[in-house]
Amino acid sequence: MVALETARHLTVAALAVVGVFFLTVGTIGLIRFPNVYNRMHATSKPTTLGTAAVFVAGFVHFGPGGAGLTSLVGILFLFLTVPTGAHMISRAAQKAGVPFLGGVTWPSKDGENERETVEEEPEE
Repeated sequence: MVALETARHLTVAALAVVGVFFLTVGTIGLIRFPNVYNRMHATSKPTTLGTAAVFVAGFVHFGPGGAGLTSLVGILFLFLTVPTGAHMISRAAQKAGVPFLGGVTWPSKDGENERETVEEEPEE
């Protein structure tokens, strides 16, 4: 029985460390990346994985009832809302005219295979 409790505590600690790692990577990406599109990607992907790992650690620690069930519901809402929010942020930035960097393209509005290319503005 002691070995099972030790394994559970180690699992919770490992999941928490994985979660903190991904959350830290997302935070560094938010600080370091140059524009809204890169920052949006850096905050949505790693933080989803990091927060989900912390939620799973809560589920393992608390069990399937009570707070553990709340952790599973949190994961469900996380996977439903974060991609939607990231998509809305990128569409709002695109409609507001925030330029892309480098050779990034956006599909043309007339439906043809040609693509509009937004050139990178030189930094001063």
